[in-house]
Amino acid sequence: MRVYIINKKNLMIICTVIILLLIFFTEESINTFFTKENEEPIRKVDPSIKRMAFTCNVDWGNEEIPKLLDILEEKGVKITFFVTGRWAYNNVELLKLIHSKGHEIGNHAYSHKMHSKISKRQNYIEIKKTEEVIDNILGVKPKYFAPPSGDYNDTTLEVAKELGYKTILWSIDTIDWRKGSTKDIIIKRVMNKPHAGAILLMHPKPATVEALPYLIDKIKEEGIEIGTISDLLNK
Repeated sequence: MRVYIINKKNLMIICTVIILLLIFFTEESINTFFTKENEEPIRKVDPSIKRMAFTCNVDWGNEEIPKLLDILEEKGVKITFFVTGRWAYNNVELLKLIHSKGHEIGNHAYSHKMHSKISKRQNYIEIKKTEEVIDNILGVKPKYFAPPSGDYNDTTLEVAKELGYKTILWSIDTIDWRKGSTKDIIIKRVMNKPHAGAILLMHPKPATVEALPYLIDKIKEEGIEIGTISDLLNK
């Protein structure tokens, strides 16, 4: 049996390294280091599934939402609306109308902040506060979280997971918020992308409302069923 004797110099070096490690790894970083890696946001699913999800992020656009709902009802399509907490709080009846039409309600945080730029506590407040507003109005706890502007970091994913959410992004972006986005431009952006297993992002914009009937009809002609995020993930 070998006995290793640590001299004073080596002992000092070992102690110094330990102290530096303790300084470098804060409590939060140690927890992150030893916890299981966060799940990546969901942007699409297996393309062999002949199905896709439509999502609509809502923080404005009230005047277009009833028109959007009429088209979806006429076409027999249910989608997922990701709403901000502040919008839900200020538009109770419109939120109830969306839900009454059978559409899924998702969490889009409270005040549309950039979640990679805020603290873990602020991430928590933004998501949890929205959940509470939606639950108080509809009696429903959302299952999916869409970070505003698609902006997130590991902390955002960690908080969403702790609160029981799957984080959702997209594989097809209408970019309908951009100036100059006409009906024809939106149609081209959507139809040039693969649809099977995809998640489409849109907003309640006039050009989107104009393009929607055509998009639904053409995608259905491909034999693809359009539905909510739950429809896509659970099938």
